[in-house]
Amino acid sequence: MKRKALYSRAIRTRSAAASAWVGPAAGKHGGQTAPGAAVQAGEPGNGPSAVTAARGYVSGFYRRHDRPLLVAASVLLSLAVIEAHALLHPSPHVLTQHDIDGAVQYTLAHNPRSPADSTRAAAIIAPSVVEVEGFLSPEHAAALAGKAAKSAKSAAKDPAEDHSPAEGHRPAQQPGAAGHATARPGVPSLPDKPLASGSPDEPEPDAIGSGVVVTASGKILTALHVISSTDHWVVVFADGSKSDADLVGTQPENDLAVLQPKHVPDELQPATLTSTADLRPGDEVVASGFPFGIGPSVTAGVVSGLKREFDDPDDKRKLSNLIQFDAAVNPGNSGGPLVDRDGEVLGIVTAIVNPSGARVFAGIGFAVPIENAARAIGENPL
Repeated sequence: MKRKALYSRAIRTRSAAASAWVGPAAGKHGGQTAPGAAVQAGEPGNGPSAVTAARGYVSGFYRRHDRPLLVAASVLLSLAVIEAHALLHPSPHVLTQHDIDGAVQYTLAHNPRSPADSTRAAAIIAPSVVEVEGFLSPEHAAALAGKAAKSAKSAAKDPAEDHSPAEGHRPAQQPGAAGHATARPGVPSLPDKPLASGSPDEPEPDAIGSGVVVTASGKILTALHVISSTDHWVVVFADGSKSDADLVGTQPENDLAVLQPKHVPDELQPATLTSTADLRPGDEVVASGFPFGIGPSVTAGVVSGLKREFDDPDDKRKLSNLIQFDAAVNPGNSGGPLVDRDGEVLGIVTAIVNPSGARVFAGIGFAVPIENAARAIGENPL
């Protein structure tokens, strides 16, 4: 009896290499794969792809060199951060002289210089500032001479009487109270006279001070001590014209006087007055007048203090509520205006302090606030 063929249940698999190879003589009936199967076996879908191979290579490379790669990545990241910071915060450019010259030329070409505040203020107040000249009539001069002689005679009778401070003793430190260390700009008894007269035929004034036109009618504010020892006054306007003037008002407690010229120029320009309510130490101020008869002269400074007091050693009176400033003023500036940066009058210059006793500016000047001039003018100036 013929035995039946036995077959194993194991599944035989062909290797990838054997499956991929097809012999050249394979035929349809010889158990060989058909010729077209060789082409199909080489197609991409039947073996490992190039992408898979690349991924495997990269993965293997990373496993072999993981630490060096991490170090390199950290270095690259640090360099990127540094470069980004440099782009966002560039280092300052080192300026050369050429750069500076170019910047200056560009600024001058595109931004014309505007005048300083002091320049503008001086130009605004200039048409309103006048020179005040005081003259002493022979009759008045004789009366003053007799009065002086009488005082000298009384002093000679009692030589022991001496009211000067004792040696080594200084009176209480008030502005200008240290042994007559205060100079009063424009005081007639000062030896300061105009350095040059306008004409040899014109008499020299016995006192020189300053003033400012404050009304359209020509009223002039000045310091009382400028005119107090003279009896005839002449004012010189900004255009050079002159006029006799009458005394129409005084305010001794504030050292103020008001003059009314008999003739005023056609183009008279009164000053603008302003309140001192908002004035603060450090604010810029300009003083205009005729120091030593030279002018009009302009000086600039700042407000040094407010509500100061001043003991007048000559008139034996105290001035209060004064503006202290450091714009240079000297004998002849008294009565002139102290103005703000807009050229508006804040006060009338009245005194200076010099502890050395010299009658020249040492850094401290005083002005009467313009509000105090209301009663002297006879109307509210503000």
